[in-house]
Amino acid sequence: MARVLGLDFGTRRVGAAVSDPRRSIATPLEVYERRDATQDSRHYRTLVAENEVDRIVIGLPLHTGGREGTAASLARTFGDWIAGATGLPVVYFDERYTTVDAEDAMIAAGLKRSKRKGLRDMLAARILLQNYLDAGCPETEARALPLSDAAEETA
Repeated sequence: MARVLGLDFGTRRVGAAVSDPRRSIATPLEVYERRDATQDSRHYRTLVAENEVDRIVIGLPLHTGGREGTAASLARTFGDWIAGATGLPVVYFDERYTTVDAEDAMIAAGLKRSKRKGLRDMLAARILLQNYLDAGCPETEARALPLSDAAEETA
């Protein structure tokens, strides 16, 4: 079974994580500084080939109530672009609070602020991808619920 690549999209940096072949464990991979479409395309084609990826999960930054805003629109545009650049299917997955969770984990580990900045996006991508794997790797996008309703449905 091929791996899944999880991406935490940002306008300047993109965090990446990759699953194991059994799609049960997400591992942080990199933080990529975006350059231009040509270099970025070359980078991601190489990344998916080297890691034997057959699907890409893009974090969808939603509002607490589940609505999409400007950041989600930018993530979808990036997802459409990367699907074209790599030829792979892209799935969007709720990434609410992954960056906060990554920051909290690094603070708990005692990392200084200067070290945290370089790791934050990569760890957020790992959390996003692990959540996706734990959800059973859905091939289609689930309806986003407000956080309070989502918690009640899983209880």
